[in-house]
Amino acid sequence: MSANRIEHISKSYGKAMALQDISLHVAPGSLFGLIGPDGAGKTSLFRILSTLTLPDSGQASIGAYSVLKNIYDIRRILGYMPGRFSLYQDLTVEENLSFFATVFGTDISSNYDLIKEIYVQLEPFKNRRAGKLSGGMKQKLALCCALIHRPKVLLLDEPTTGVDAVSRREFWAILSKLKKEGITMLVSTPYMDEADRCERIALIQGGKILSVNTPDDIRAGFGKKLFSVSAPRMSDLLKHLRQHPDVASCYSFGSSHHITLQKGKEETFTVWLNGLREVYGQEVQGKEILPGIEDCFIQLMA
Repeated sequence: MSANRIEHISKSYGKAMALQDISLHVAPGSLFGLIGPDGAGKTSLFRILSTLTLPDSGQASIGAYSVLKNIYDIRRILGYMPGRFSLYQDLTVEENLSFFATVFGTDISSNYDLIKEIYVQLEPFKNRRAGKLSGGMKQKLALCCALIHRPKVLLLDEPTTGVDAVSRREFWAILSKLKKEGITMLVSTPYMDEADRCERIALIQGGKILSVNTPDDIRAGFGKKLFSVSAPRMSDLLKHLRQHPDVASCYSFGSSHHITLQKGKEETFTVWLNGLREVYGQEVQGKEILPGIEDCFIQLMA
């Protein structure tokens, strides 16, 4: 199958610019992640790729097919799992799956091998209405319905949002196995920790692509030493660090603050930390750490 290309796509809704000159290349058979917060433009891009809406400018192709010229060819080879649960809630699990198979001119048995490992978890509830399923089970049913016609490309728009941590891990394990079937997968997520599940990722914010690379290469491009600093009174420490002349950047990350220092201060962090303790108290703790995807995202936004 040909590569999937997005070339200079822009899209606005009234005065709101959803996508601004987006260009991406997704290799066949790869697992590609679109990483960004709510409102970044992820769903708008997926709606264009799934032929549900048209771009204002630019071009995109799924394999050899153009989203502008080959709508029905794309729908035949594409599986789409939208962010919001959109199956028929009054139909049972089995009825939903049968319906989507029929829409694509196939049946459950023809492609059962592709969904078997997922569907066996749903089978005890096959006569339950979809609206009565748990979040994790709804997620698995939606994936089965997106796969039942054996698509070549699978779009998954924030598939793990709103489900528990165990279901998130299970879902990514399923995607890793689906990759072995040669299916190209584009997954969007607001969770930065899910970036490492993908071979390549694009960081997106405000409708613009900030960076495209492997997760390791994006981290390697951070370009500065990063330090973690904590103390009992974290809010006071945050205010103090942001006002400190030696601190280049400071952001709160759970139980610590991640900081970068001005040029010339990085190599003497221990001395600098002792100076901070003299002013702020001996409870201050600090160490050098490796940057995560979220650190890189924040740096690129600055």
